[in-house]
Amino acid sequence: MAKCAVIQRYHLKLFAEFLEKLRKTPDGDGSLLDNVTLLFGGGISNSDRHTHGPLPTLLLGGGSGTLKGGRHIVYPEHTPLTNLQMTLLNKLGVPTEKLGDSTGQFRELSELG
Repeated sequence: MAKCAVIQRYHLKLFAEFLEKLRKTPDGDGSLLDNVTLLFGGGISNSDRHTHGPLPTLLLGGGSGTLKGGRHIVYPEHTPLTNLQMTLLNKLGVPTEKLGDSTGQFRELSELG
């Protein structure tokens, strides 16, 4: 576990450096980070048990003004990650009513006010 933690810290350090480069790169009226949508997390929660929940997941970037940032949203236990993926597909203009085990979209992601 200690070796795994070292590797994960290293990956997060690289990801943080990537985010900083995006933040510092001008794009239109903002930065590249303002105009992208990044989904970061893992596909498995407990690799010993092969469980896929809970999954800490980060949604980063401003999505060209379509995402409100600076929030920590917690959904009920066993909410399918595919709900988030389906929501993002719809935000990208890919009409999707169902994806895998999805049960609905995350309406909170569109609340900009």
